[in-house]
Amino acid sequence: MCVGLSARVLSVSEGVALVDASGAKRSVSAELLEDLEPGDYVMVHAGAAIAKITDGDVDESAKLLEGLKK
Repeated sequence: MCVGLSARVLSVSEGVALVDASGAKRSVSAELLEDLEPGDYVMVHAGAAIAKITDGDVDESAKLLEGLKK
């Protein structure tokens, strides 16, 4: 099973995005996405931002992950 995590973009520089995923900050590749800006939400998998997502997607992902903890 592959799991992607939603994260908020904090900054972008030279193809690398600093993201915040539930309080954990990490650098990920931003090479796959165009026009990525601070404040955007992305799906992160295997160290790369693979898709822009909406606020609704973030909420849905959080609910699904919470359900896995039970």
